[in-house]
Amino acid sequence: MAASSDDHLIRTNDQHLPPILIHRTPSVSFPPLTNLLKNHFLLLDPHQSPLPLHTFYSRHAHSVRALVIVELAQVTEDTLRHLPSLELIVASSTGTDHVDLSACRRRGIAFTNAGSAYTDDVVDFAVALIFGVMRRVLAADSYVRSELWPTGGEYPLGSKIGGKRVGILGLGKIGFEVAKRLSAFGCRISYTSTKEKPSKPFPYFSNVFNLASESDILVVCCTLTTETHHIISKDVMKALGKKGVIINVGRGDLVDEQELVHLLSEGELGGAGLDVFENEPDVPKELYNLDNVVLSPHCAVSTQGSIDSMIQIVLANLKAFFSDKPLLSPVS
Repeated sequence: MAASSDDHLIRTNDQHLPPILIHRTPSVSFPPLTNLLKNHFLLLDPHQSPLPLHTFYSRHAHSVRALVIVELAQVTEDTLRHLPSLELIVASSTGTDHVDLSACRRRGIAFTNAGSAYTDDVVDFAVALIFGVMRRVLAADSYVRSELWPTGGEYPLGSKIGGKRVGILGLGKIGFEVAKRLSAFGCRISYTSTKEKPSKPFPYFSNVFNLASESDILVVCCTLTTETHHIISKDVMKALGKKGVIINVGRGDLVDEQELVHLLSEGELGGAGLDVFENEPDVPKELYNLDNVVLSPHCAVSTQGSIDSMIQIVLANLKAFFSDKPLLSPVS
């Protein structure tokens, strides 16, 4: 009987390497990660196999103790049901909203994320969005490129950054670093988070509505959960006010996008810098012509340095697991 290409894939790897499942959507691959991992592990990728999915899992599921998520592929309770021997899920992102953590806990499956691999670059990007919106950088660039300067004269004034009241929603690693950077510009920082952090030198608000009421800029960088879905509601945006600016480098679903678009279009909100959206890659077209809005395609993490750091922490977590050593970036 002729061997399947799936059998060939396995035989051409070292059979003594621990097997790991590459969990991804069919349209997404990430060679920089998999090319490194294949030097240390036996990679099982159902989307590189000619076998039907159920046959693939039947053949390999009982040998899989670790799974690596490429980008934001969903891991549901049904996914876990097909993997009875699974003990570890290693994510290549920092967010957890694409993984059923409750099901993982019930099964005793450990979960790790990218840790602080992306922190510096996301923080830099959040600050860049603030400057882009407040100082109208992209609109000014367009003004020059459209040759409007010679006939239109001086460009409209932007807004000063120093002295602005900046509210941080989610004072985790990213939120705290955003606060530190903006403090250096003379901004006045306050925050709300799951709980007060007495060790942090910033005023705490118990809810996001009160935080928005006392802020000029609201930076959204908390985790997306059932509780934080649309936490930036119409009421919160109205509390921020007509001159208020929203910066979102968290997840699109943290903000009620329909209300955001409406308030921006009606001049009821001062501006927005958005790296994430509710239905990516679809972005509300109403935002395209608003020069007080800066849009980017979920690329705050997109630097070579971030990618290299993420790959190394994924590899380190896997090596630690198979060596019975502590994981580097566990998520409880």
